[in-house]
Amino acid sequence: MVAAKRFLSGVIEGFYGRPWCVDTRLAYADYLAQMGLNTYLYCPKADPWLRRRWQEAWPAQQWRQLVQLAERCRAAGIHWGVGLSPFELYRDYGAVQRGQLRAKLECIAQLRAPLLAILFDDMPGDLDALAARQAEIVADVCHWLPQVRVLVCPTYYSFDPVLERFFGPRPREYWPQLGRDLPESVDVFWTGNAVCSQSVAASDIAAIRDLLGRTVVLWDNYPVNDGATRSNFLYLEPLSRRDPELRAQLGGHLCNPMNQALLSLPALAGLATLYGRKACSDRWFDDVLGAPTWAQLQVDRELFQRVGLSALEDAGRRGQLARVYARLPGAAAREVAGWLAGEYTFDPQCLTD
Repeated sequence: MVAAKRFLSGVIEGFYGRPWCVDTRLAYADYLAQMGLNTYLYCPKADPWLRRRWQEAWPAQQWRQLVQLAERCRAAGIHWGVGLSPFELYRDYGAVQRGQLRAKLECIAQLRAPLLAILFDDMPGDLDALAARQAEIVADVCHWLPQVRVLVCPTYYSFDPVLERFFGPRPREYWPQLGRDLPESVDVFWTGNAVCSQSVAASDIAAIRDLLGRTVVLWDNYPVNDGATRSNFLYLEPLSRRDPELRAQLGGHLCNPMNQALLSLPALAGLATLYGRKACSDRWFDDVLGAPTWAQLQVDRELFQRVGLSALEDAGRRGQLARVYARLPGAAAREVAGWLAGEYTFDPQCLTD
């Protein structure tokens, strides 16, 4: 049996587009621990061996990097895990596919990660037996890895109607059936009333808990900026408008960060504060982001979060700001300069991975 569940708080690297570099991932284990957060779930959409090519083993270099990340998280006391997206496996889950899944899980088990997520997000859902098939897959996972805490992201992970526009009509009774059929120990991811929720109240979470009949873990799509509109902005304000009473309703709260890893830390400071962790001081941000960069971000935060690249271009400010940040030292300044230079421009091709 899985050990008693701990409330999970931290990041879920689950965005599309340009992924984080290895050194940044390693550093994040220490950043999270220093912020009083406890979880890092690795599932970038840009990792093909987690999604479209999930049946294949990671190449040697990528595997060594995963092993290194797992070891660093263990050393920092961070609950670490992988999010596997076996693309449309629920359409054809026979003996061959079952064997492929078990082989992949045996590989993942070598990482000795305490967490494993099975992610069915952003896949077509036009299948009457969708909930039953997905629950069957997850039940096998729990049977094969009984010591691991398993979470699942459903195909319909929000009340947001945009999901049905992109992935087809939701089968009738999808959520109640999924809640009944999943193994009792499994938590379900939920993004709130919208894919990118502006606010989350305890009553919002109670509504989906009533439908599922089980605990959910909040997959908070703030400050993620991987979409056509959101990539136009840097979300630098601390996470806010989340009900302080959420903890009583949740099994955890993980934020999906921006493609710019270091620039996501100010937003994550709001997550730490929400659950009573110590506030991150200006001195801490000086150390992590660089004092000149942190000071400059205080000046420009409103422009980056509310005005955005397009308007800055129209006003002739974009190039000027890019030159300012290009002169500043450190990786955080390079993230800003790269964003201003268009290095993180949204590419629709990434959604078809």
